[in-house]
Amino acid sequence: MKLSGKTALVTGAGRGIGKGCALALAGAGADLVLNDRPGSPDIHTTAEEIRALGRQCRPVEADIFSREGCEALVATSLAEAGRIDILVSNPAFSRRGDFLDYDPDLFEKTLQGTLTSGFHLSQLVGRHFAERGGGGKIVYISSVHGTLPFPRAAAYNAAKAGLEHLMRTVAAELIGLRVNVNAIAPGWIDTPGEREVFSAGVIDEAGKDIPWGRLGLPADIGKAAVFLCSDDADYITAEVLTVDGGIRLKGFLNHQPPKD
Repeated sequence: MKLSGKTALVTGAGRGIGKGCALALAGAGADLVLNDRPGSPDIHTTAEEIRALGRQCRPVEADIFSREGCEALVATSLAEAGRIDILVSNPAFSRRGDFLDYDPDLFEKTLQGTLTSGFHLSQLVGRHFAERGGGGKIVYISSVHGTLPFPRAAAYNAAKAGLEHLMRTVAAELIGLRVNVNAIAPGWIDTPGEREVFSAGVIDEAGKDIPWGRLGLPADIGKAAVFLCSDDADYITAEVLTVDGGIRLKGFLNHQPPKD
């Protein structure tokens, strides 16, 4: 129960990576404020799963793709829970397309939903940390897209790269408050969203191409979040923890060193 007595705000927590983080944090003893978009069919199901673990859980529907939505979420979270000790910032929007034909409005929407929303959330929660005298954990959910230039993902690649540098800057500015600010960079994770885009056959074959032999699971990211939000990571800030099953290194899977 490494997080006993802590309250965590997790966005995008209805399903996928957000849900994996929320369940893992609850399993480690944290109480939860869950966020998902208005009308989400999933957030209340996740809340019931967390309550079944014996933790308090407050679902809050809010559109965090806007400053107003982020303000409403943080204000409601503080009013209902009294405090926030942990923020897992997990907003994202992604649509693939060829660079030469990519819709400029879609590019702006991707940055707004993936990068700008992360700024709004962490600034508002960071102000709460400062007002109460410091301390706290901020974990941004980034992606290996922040480092690897995957084709047909220029907007998402740029947004995640920007998010990682935002994380380092926030860590530098909040270091005097002893707020740990880090990011997790998942690889290809088996989420409901991915299964809406790709068939089961494509996902199974893709898993074989990853050194660990499978796609990652939301629970894999949740375990990383628990670590970064616990005292075990007290001496870590401004870092990106990559959780990708070795996908960045798959070109070396069958590498043989040259003989003398």
